[in-house]
Amino acid sequence: MIKVPDVGSKDPATPVLPHAGREVISAVKMPQELTAAVDAWAEAHHLVRSDAIWRLIEIGLKHAPAASPPSRATIKSDFAKIEEIAVHEIDRLLDPALPADERERRIRRLTEGPPEFSFERIDLPKHRTCAAAR
Repeated sequence: MIKVPDVGSKDPATPVLPHAGREVISAVKMPQELTAAVDAWAEAHHLVRSDAIWRLIEIGLKHAPAASPPSRATIKSDFAKIEEIAVHEIDRLLDPALPADERERRIRRLTEGPPEFSFERIDLPKHRTCAAAR
């Protein structure tokens, strides 16, 4: 939301929240064809352009499907893809002469981080401690 300074404000650089009951002013950039269509709709409904845009947006929002946030499954699959790419790149950079178990240990250490910081990871489940379970 863009905050418009009050006309009577002493410092024009300081943004001010609109007063209760007052509407926020928003600028809309539209192509000429769309502006002409909005103007025609406004004239047919005996409105000025700003009121016509307001009403048309309300109508569109009532009929538009509700936007849903991404599901946890989508987010987890994104994390899995990122981790897969990271593992591939780390494996590519490691010395090919290293034994397989050492390569796996290094990859795991780089992707999971040191164990002393595992509680900081936001993508890992939190384990309850005895004090937290009480």
